[in-house]
Amino acid sequence: MNRRCALPVFAVVANALLLGACAAPYATPEPEVNRFVAEDRHVRIEELRVRGLTQRAVVTPKGPDGEPGRPYQVLLAPGGHDPSGEHRDASGQRVWSVLTF
Repeated sequence: MNRRCALPVFAVVANALLLGACAAPYATPEPEVNRFVAEDRHVRIEELRVRGLTQRAVVTPKGPDGEPGRPYQVLLAPGGHDPSGEHRDASGQRVWSVLTF
């Protein structure tokens, strides 16, 4: 192989390696994010799921006239947590925001 032919082959191989390196970070797909809202005349529940696991649940009660009340968040157990075990945590407890910006 002569020198004039080697240079274009090297350029093509280098370009392919660079394109492969640039595409590698985008090979991982983004996590699936779903938002669900369930509502009736007494309460509105908003749920955020990432990769099928519930990450956040916000409950907004409604008054007798249908006006929304003060929303609160329900604390969730961490993934892989056994609720029947001896370890007790705050999962299932209601939490209200004190300061909002």
